Amino acid sequence: MSFSILGTGSAVPEYVLTNEQLTTMVDTSDEWITSRTGIKRRHIMTTESMTELTVKAAKLALEDANVAADELDLIICATMRGDYITPSQACVIQKELGAHCPAFDVNGACSGFIYALDVADGFFARKRVKKALVVGFDNLSAMTDWTDRNTCVLFGDGGGALVLGEGDGLKTINVEAFGNTDLIYAPRGESTSPMNKREMGRPVLHMNGAEVYKFAVSSMVRLIDRAITDAGLTQDDIDLVIPHQANYRIIKSAEEKLHIDKSKYVCNIAEYGNTSAGCLPIAIDEVNRTGRVKRGDNIVLCAFGSGLTTGVCVIRWDK
Repeated sequence: MSFSILGTGSAVPEYVLTNEQLTTMVDTSDEWITSRTGIKRRHIMTTESMTELTVKAAKLALEDANVAADELDLIICATMRGDYITPSQACVIQKELGAHCPAFDVNGACSGFIYALDVADGFFARKRVKKALVVGFDNLSAMTDWTDRNTCVLFGDGGGALVLGEGDGLKTINVEAFGNTDLIYAPRGESTSPMNKREMGRPVLHMNGAEVYKFAVSSMVRLIDRAITDAGLTQDDIDLVIPHQANYRIIKSAEEKLHIDKSKYVCNIAEYGNTSAGCLPIAIDEVNRTGRVKRGDNIVLCAFGSGLTTGVCVIRWDK
């Protein structure tokens, strides 16, 4: 026995930055962004904090699951950087919810949410928990070089949360890492030490788009195909595919190489852009609240990102 999904929630900033607005900031156009990425707008944090938004998503998920915060046995937050260097964002969420359980962060970049689900699975397998909250949220606007037209058009802020309970919903899960500091990375930033002699670099995202694209397409096809086999299913048995929302062309390329009907793919990149660890839980909450997913459906979640990391799982929707 592992876990099943009991409830979902999501939260994004109020401010929306459109492609047209970006044309006043860098040399770009709506047509250039849309044709290359599928993105039309993204939500950007202005006055909100990560704590406000992660707690909002968590409360919505708890409400959807009909679970009280003091029933939680574990909180995991997948994020690259919370409101604090320390304490972890998960500990801050725990405080705001009034929960009383272990809490910690996981940094798997864009694959972070699946990494967090994998960690939660271990706690359920050892019967250490009965109910867990897994949050995925990133504030990429704070790490973006807003003078670089190749990257600033891609990223947005936001995320979501799942409440997990004991069950048999998880059919298979797998995470990988291929250590690489060249294709996608963000330096740590300046040091406060007067003894430091190293040049630290600006703490902004750098990306080799062409190489990342190739890695993403090949990984997505390989991971989904293997996960479905590992779950004892066929591609015809899959009801929804929820991929990481990095680039619409990546999703389309994977569609062409797999044998899953195109109507089964979930794509909301036009509205949110790439929110890193926040992409999957936002999409899961959307399909739940719009009724696009029903009890008994088989869902594939797939992600890839800096690290380089990948993650994939197959979950039966038991909610």
